[in-house]
Amino acid sequence: MESLIRVSLDALTVGIQRKKVNWVLDADIRGFFDTMSHEWTMKFIEHRVADRRILHLIQKWLKAGISEDGQWSETKLGTPQGAVVSPLIANVSLHYVFDLWAEVWRKKVAKGDVVVVRYADDRVMGFQHRMDAERFLREFRERLAKFGLELHPDKTRLIEFGRFAARDRKQHGEGKPETFTFLGFTHYCGQRIHDGAFIVWRLTAKKRMVAKLKVIKAELQHLKHHRTAEVGAWLRRVVLGYYQYHAVPGNSTQLRIFRGRVCWLWRSVLVRRSQRARVRWLRLAPVLNRWLPQPRILRPYPDARFAATHPW
Repeated sequence: MESLIRVSLDALTVGIQRKKVNWVLDADIRGFFDTMSHEWTMKFIEHRVADRRILHLIQKWLKAGISEDGQWSETKLGTPQGAVVSPLIANVSLHYVFDLWAEVWRKKVAKGDVVVVRYADDRVMGFQHRMDAERFLREFRERLAKFGLELHPDKTRLIEFGRFAARDRKQHGEGKPETFTFLGFTHYCGQRIHDGAFIVWRLTAKKRMVAKLKVIKAELQHLKHHRTAEVGAWLRRVVLGYYQYHAVPGNSTQLRIFRGRVCWLWRSVLVRRSQRARVRWLRLAPVLNRWLPQPRILRPYPDARFAATHPW
C-alpha cells in the first residue's frame, strides 16, 4: 500500500512539473465512506463479478451494520467502519463514479492539459486553463449528485498553482501561491537551487507529524521501564520507517524537526525514570545519536523516465 501511495505522489509531482498545469483543484467528497450508495455499488460490482455467491457475500459486508454500546443498528448507506474490505469496495465504486468519467472528460471536453491523480477517496486535478477547471468542478458536482454524493464545501478548493503561479500572482499583488495537502504532504511551488527551474516541493503535513509524535509519546510511556537498548531498537525502526516515506527532496528540515522532537520525548522518559538527580543532556546525547539516525533524502524526485511510463 505504501508503494502505491508513493507512486501517486510521484505521479502528481511529475504531472504538475512536466505538463502545462496552472490551476489545481483539490476536491474532497463529503463523508464518502458513510454516504456511498449500496444499490449503485452492487451495480458497479456486477459489471465484473457474475458469481452470485460472491455478490451475496459483498451485500452482507455492506449491510454488516454498526454496533455502539452493545446496540446493533442497520446501515443503508456507506461501507462497514473498520472493515478490511471497505477500501476495496470504495475503490471499485470510485472507479465508475470518477475515474472512467474523468478520463472521458479529459479527452473529449478539456481544451488544455489535464492531470488527474487519485488514491482511495483522495484526488487532485491539475488544469492548464481556469475555464477547464471551473467547468470540471461544476460538472463533477452534477456527476456526484447522480449517485447521492456531494463535495465538501470547506475542503474543495481551486487554487493557482504551477510554474507561472508565483509570477502571475506577484503581478496581481496577490502574494505567494497557495498550497495544498495530498497523502500527508503539503505541496508548494518552488525553484531548484542550482538552476532556478520550477519544482514542486513537498513538506510533511503538520497534522501527520503531530499525530505520529503522539503515538510515539504514548508508546514511550508504555515502554519507560524497559531496557534502554530495547526501547532504542524499537524507536530506530519507527524513525527509519518514517524516513522511508517522508524523506523526499525539500523535506529535510521537517525530518530534522521530527527527529529532534523524538529525541526530546525519549529524553523526557529517561529523565523521569532516573532515581538520581536530573540526567544531563551531554550524557544522553551519545545514547540518542546511537539509536536515532540522522535524516537523509532516501527518495529522489522521479525523472522523465517515470513520466514516460505513467501517462495521465
